[in-house]
Amino acid sequence: MNRTFLGYARLARPANLPTAAADILAGVAIGGVFVGGVQSDFIGSSVFLNIVYLVFSSVFLYAGGVILNDVFDFKLDKVERPERPIPSGVVPLRSAAIYGGLTLTIGVGLAFLVSQLSGIVALTLALAILLYDAIAKRYDFFGPLSMGLCRGINLLLGMSVLGNFDYWFMALIPIVYIFAITLISRGEVHGKNKNHIVLAGVLYATVVLAVGSIAFLYTDARIFPLLFLVLFAFTVFRPLIKAYTVNSPENIKKAVMAGVIALILLDSSIAVAFSDWWYGLCILALLPVSMGLSKLFAVT
Repeated sequence: MNRTFLGYARLARPANLPTAAADILAGVAIGGVFVGGVQSDFIGSSVFLNIVYLVFSSVFLYAGGVILNDVFDFKLDKVERPERPIPSGVVPLRSAAIYGGLTLTIGVGLAFLVSQLSGIVALTLALAILLYDAIAKRYDFFGPLSMGLCRGINLLLGMSVLGNFDYWFMALIPIVYIFAITLISRGEVHGKNKNHIVLAGVLYATVVLAVGSIAFLYTDARIFPLLFLVLFAFTVFRPLIKAYTVNSPENIKKAVMAGVIALILLDSSIAVAFSDWWYGLCILALLPVSMGLSKLFAVT
């Protein structure tokens, strides 16, 4: 494969992109697509086309965000990650900036094809992404919070397909979850972040409890959300415990990778509470895609 093409592909973090799509599909379920008469004419309808637009909007927004993240981190990566595409010289800094800006713009444009509301949510997400990339990530508290906010808005982007935000508070779940992952990632280079790992474990448990409680209190679903949550908990807690036991950069990186990819499991758990088991499995089908790509491209 051409070295330059591979460099541009690496900047977009292909293994992470299915997690952005999973957020949208979970938001679609929360937004009420499977309530009332919409489900019966779901396939082949304008609703389906709008969901496709939002999925690709989210993927482009995510890709643009991580590309521009590397642009803003250029000087730091020259020291800590010189193998990355920009500091290694594979992708020129200016070209990467144009690449990221164009990708982010396409993401916003696709959302406006759905509705003005979806476009405004996407534009808000793009601004939140830029805020994280340029400023917020430098701060111990606001960095994780800002990144979590991006995921929360992404879930809202999925809900916007029908303009229904009755369950807007569901966006708090990915905010808390991403806050936890970002805390763990602070030790990827140097290790020694046991306190962050403990806090992340508490936040993970909070997320599991929140999704389970919502399924019990607000929907008729019980068994399937529980099954998905068990799989999710096993996926994230196992590497987290290992990273605490042997607090090395390698184990911390594996815990972060597991946390990012497990977003698909979390979204599946949320979706089955607002739809049905088969829809959760559709989202879960993104997991092997993400895992396969993670063997070819770095997650972090």
